Amino acid sequence: MNNLGKIVKDLGEKGLIERVKDFCAKDTVGDDAAVVDLSPGQSLVVTTDLLVEGVHFSDRTTSPFDVGWRAATANLSDLAAMGAFPIGITVGLSLPGEVALDWVDELYRGLNDCLANYNTKILGGDICYSPVITVAINAFGQVFPNRVISRNNARPGDAIVVTGYHGNSRAGLELLLHPNNITKDFPQSDRENLIAAHQRPIPRFDILEHLWQVTDLPRVAGMDSSDGLADALVQICRASKVGATIDLRAIPILPALSNIFSHQQALQYALYGGEDFELVLCLPPENARDLVQLLGPNAAKIGRITKGENVELIDSKKIYPQQILSLDRGFQHF
Repeated sequence: MNNLGKIVKDLGEKGLIERVKDFCAKDTVGDDAAVVDLSPGQSLVVTTDLLVEGVHFSDRTTSPFDVGWRAATANLSDLAAMGAFPIGITVGLSLPGEVALDWVDELYRGLNDCLANYNTKILGGDICYSPVITVAINAFGQVFPNRVISRNNARPGDAIVVTGYHGNSRAGLELLLHPNNITKDFPQSDRENLIAAHQRPIPRFDILEHLWQVTDLPRVAGMDSSDGLADALVQICRASKVGATIDLRAIPILPALSNIFSHQQALQYALYGGEDFELVLCLPPENARDLVQLLGPNAAKIGRITKGENVELIDSKKIYPQQILSLDRGFQHF
């Protein structure tokens, strides 16, 4: 294809990723992180993520401490999505010379406070000048080779399980951006919980121990929902060359969202809001049933993998029309 005169915006984020795949080692790009075999019994997992001022955070909604926390979580969540536990991270920081030293101190405190929950350290990194603040993280993890979770492992008949609630982070951002649009009688505790979901999300390493209690299969498909639940479902199905049927009534949405947003708005936040950092897992129905029973309200079965190619959202009560989920409605760079 002739690319003369084209610019990044012409391809978009997903197209650009496909373009640079040709420059990467074979079979390492396509999941939430790369898996590199080290020695018998363990595999190295590596992931990289960027946070850019004005794109991923701003002083209006995110303190420097929370920028650090969110940067750590974004990378740790990719490790959890691969079934891996963290070893350490490196930090690349670029910023203007006028940034206050206190801002930098708080950034690194946020990073370390998040990492400390998982006995993980900053191993090094790099710092340079830039006209905008950029935080680039490399995270390293380890996983047993037979416990790698991959997007291309879904099979027709698998049940789809999601952890936690979806839509909370996007709702929390809305509360931060437009606090005056929220009714005064909205409980302060609900407000604080939604804002915390946006500012200090939690990577779901806690799920992995329970997952391997209910299955010893070397085939579990999944990824995290950092770019939205719809994005995760479509990405898994594309990688596995399958389809899916999702019941919108089964998607776990915090009741508090219905108190301030319409059902349709809450559903859109859950599907396309992103940054919930929950896990989306596909596994045989009996294992999925056992996992949901073990996790209780911390997980829900929302659908099943099919032989088709579309991800269909249906309403089991047949009030809302069927729709096809796509990558177009969520956040896209460029």
